[in-house]
Amino acid sequence: MKNNYYSSKKILNSKISFGFFTIKDRYSKKKNSSLNYSMNSGDKQKVVAKNIKSALQCLRLDKKNLKMINQIHSNKIIIIDKKNLNKNFKGDGMITQCKDISLAILTADCCPIFLFDENSSFITSLHAGWKGCYNNIIKKAVKEIIKIQPKLKKVYAVIGPCLNYINFEVKKEFKNKFIKKSKNYKDFFYEEEETKRILFDMRKLIKYQLLNCNIINIEDINLDTYSNNKLFFSHRRSTHNKELPTGRMINVIGFNN
Repeated sequence: MKNNYYSSKKILNSKISFGFFTIKDRYSKKKNSSLNYSMNSGDKQKVVAKNIKSALQCLRLDKKNLKMINQIHSNKIIIIDKKNLNKNFKGDGMITQCKDISLAILTADCCPIFLFDENSSFITSLHAGWKGCYNNIIKKAVKEIIKIQPKLKKVYAVIGPCLNYINFEVKKEFKNKFIKKSKNYKDFFYEEEETKRILFDMRKLIKYQLLNCNIINIEDINLDTYSNNKLFFSHRRSTHNKELPTGRMINVIGFNN
């Protein structure tokens, strides 16, 4: 961890900065205490704006144009450039080649994923919950990347903190839905012998989907948002504790100057 965010020790690129932010420090108070980035959690907009500015300063991306979209738990990918920077989009993935644009997604159990290539010709941010995994947002993103980079070679992926399988209990119908999609998906579900709980390993499935897209350079920041309550917001934890709405963490990637 650097300051109040996690980055990468394994995958380094001097031309790109990125961080998966925790809830430590900064300006939010009360139930959103610490670093909340959601405008829909009962926090004050001025406070959220200060939190976002603080995060960008940590990464030295505060001089860039930050782009966020309305996340809808889909596999929709948006190509962001200077022409559409100020448009409002719905989707769960963004790609840009513009050096003046940074990308950010919000999470609170869903998985943030960053993709970029060794030549720093593009950056990608993905928001993957179970619906994003089911509809394979990673495969969709790679198809869009190839359209703009047809001679694509080495791609890196960094998987951020999310809900780990030990706290991701699902129903049998949920499991069957995935297996119907692909028989290989059965490997990402476990049933506890004593409790008979069915657990879903979203993180492991994301790695599998990356490998299937020939992305082998992967770093996994394997931290559970549910159990680390001093570091992360968790929608599931807040639901169990009847504390909704919960805040959101921000995850940012951008080009260095």
